[in-house]
Amino acid sequence: MSPVPKKKTSKSRQGRRRAHLAVATPNLVVCPQCRSPRPAHQACPVCGTYRGREVLDVAARAARRAGGR
Repeated sequence: MSPVPKKKTSKSRQGRRRAHLAVATPNLVVCPQCRSPRPAHQACPVCGTYRGREVLDVAARAARRAGGR
């Protein structure tokens, strides 16, 4: 038989325990090329650039996505 709590955990104690469990909002920065918001330290999903150079071929990705459906 597993251990069972001796006393009921109060709502305030339960709330204090869960105080740090809130989901954080994503940190968005402005893309210097297209000025759209993008996640920090990731390539821009709109223009495909990261740190001043193109790393994603956005046009080919859109064509592939349209052709697949």
